[in-house]
Amino acid sequence: QSWTIVPDFTHHAHSASLSAVAVNNRYVVTGSRDETIQIYDMKKKIEHGALLQHNGTITCLEFYGTAHLLSGAEDGFICIWNTKRWECLKSIKAHKGQVTSLSIHPSGKLALSVGTDKTLRTWNLVEGRSAFIKNLKQNAHIIKWSPDGERYVTVITNKVDIYRLDTASITGTITTERRISSLRFITDSVLAIAGDDEIIRFYSCDSQKCLCEFKAHENRIKDIYTFEREGQHFIVTASSDGYIKIWNLDLDKIRDVPSLLCEVNTKARLTCLAVWLDRASEMKENSDKAATSSQAKEDEKSSIVRKNKVCWTDTSDKTAKKKRKIIPEKQKLEAPLQKKKKKQNSSA
Repeated sequence: QSWTIVPDFTHHAHSASLSAVAVNNRYVVTGSRDETIQIYDMKKKIEHGALLQHNGTITCLEFYGTAHLLSGAEDGFICIWNTKRWECLKSIKAHKGQVTSLSIHPSGKLALSVGTDKTLRTWNLVEGRSAFIKNLKQNAHIIKWSPDGERYVTVITNKVDIYRLDTASITGTITTERRISSLRFITDSVLAIAGDDEIIRFYSCDSQKCLCEFKAHENRIKDIYTFEREGQHFIVTASSDGYIKIWNLDLDKIRDVPSLLCEVNTKARLTCLAVWLDRASEMKENSDKAATSSQAKEDEKSSIVRKNKVCWTDTSDKTAKKKRKIIPEKQKLEAPLQKKKKKQNSSA
């Protein structure tokens, strides 16, 4: 069954090109060279506000669950945001140079980051501090955890180093001909890699061998994204040629070329990509079919457990809170900020 892509919500988000995008079950956030992070409420299809904490291009954004967002930028800082009130809980000077990439462990207790100071840093997110620093021979521009959290990969130009969490040592290396621009785990042991050519390649993390390769676009591929829906796996690709393509992937036949479901010419020079899934309507459909509430109760329990796993608090970093600015579009969101200012003035 072929799909069609239609514009659903369009907004002139930034005054410069977009450099990063991330999604959770409700929000889409975009980072740009204009040093701002814009928030969009996808349930209401409206602009929700802007975050102005960083000085420099926003280089990476990643949500953890529904409650937290991590952002990294050229100023070397990683900021931890509460997505309920959109306030900066902590601002960490993570790297001496720029933060090029970050990735949150599936447990929410650890994060990894790489920067232009040739270091790979491990962060204890429960306490909001540095846990480990590893020196690299060159600057890495991508870091990514596997879905099971047992391994992670770093990308340095055209080379992928695969690490195991328990030993923190390299277990294998994948080398491509061109610079790698995007990388995604399809499964815990299979990587999809795209770079400065038109070809997507699937590699095994265990053997480091190429399982499949296919020409996806007419120009360099800028970003790839994977998602699962109703038991089916999909890959979405974005290229400098302006096309977004969605491919159907059969994990049982991983060596076969994925089938193209649909494509759309955006007539834009694409830089980054993310997929927002309407989980609420999807869950409603599933619950209607199942006609039982036991699964919903289990989901509720697991979400409570996930929420309790992460508790970022910051009592010392008062300067970060003073710097924080949020510019919501709606006036009702400005009211609590105005009250806060009045309190500060009266206490002064």
